[in-house]
Amino acid sequence: MRFLVDNALSPRLAEALSKEGHDAVHIRDYGLQAASDSVVLERAAAERRVLISGDTDFSALLAARNATGPSLIIFRGNADRHPARQADMVLRNLARIGSLLDEGAIVTFEAARLRVRSLPIGAEPSARSGGGDPPSHAD
Repeated sequence: MRFLVDNALSPRLAEALSKEGHDAVHIRDYGLQAASDSVVLERAAAERRVLISGDTDFSALLAARNATGPSLIIFRGNADRHPARQADMVLRNLARIGSLLDEGAIVTFEAARLRVRSLPIGAEPSARSGGGDPPSHAD
């Protein structure tokens, strides 16, 4: 899978995903650390990458644009902030969320649950919108 890690998260997250065979880059690899959220979102869309961030503004931008992509993974609130554990949570849940991300979704990792919303926001809810199952964590 192709990932773009936003400046709100560590470049080590991209490195960890790359080590597991994914095409993952950090926004600083493009020299876009100071870029607006719109520019970051457009870069992810242009390269067909799943954007990974801790910034909830991306969800609002996708909703305002009635966008079908790019897909977004957000680490929110009390979700683990350690890059290796974030990578592990993404990797352990890819079997469950990978096809949803391919179709267009926002996946939110919180401390005790995983939420999935299909894109575009506000579209008819589908049976694939995954609910409150907790994310798989490493022990």
